[in-house]
Amino acid sequence: MPKFGDIGSYKFFFYSAEGTGQHHVHVRRDRSTAKFCLDPVRIERSRRFGDHELRVIHKLVEENEEAIVEAWDGHFSG
Repeated sequence: MPKFGDIGSYKFFFYSAEGTGQHHVHVRRDRSTAKFCLDPVRIERSRRFGDHELRVIHKLVEENEEAIVEAWDGHFSG
């Protein structure tokens, strides 16, 4: 599982088998998970994150979208 990195208590990562289709990133904290699609940033699904926390994560994904896309392209094109 390629990891984009940690931001605060959140782990941002990709699954190696998901290299086709739209850019997206998975987020985990403890037992909570979410998937965010990019361009535009939007939540695809979430489990156990509350609405407030999802808004915080959404903002983090927006702020790091360019770097996430670069990491995605770097991993899946290599």
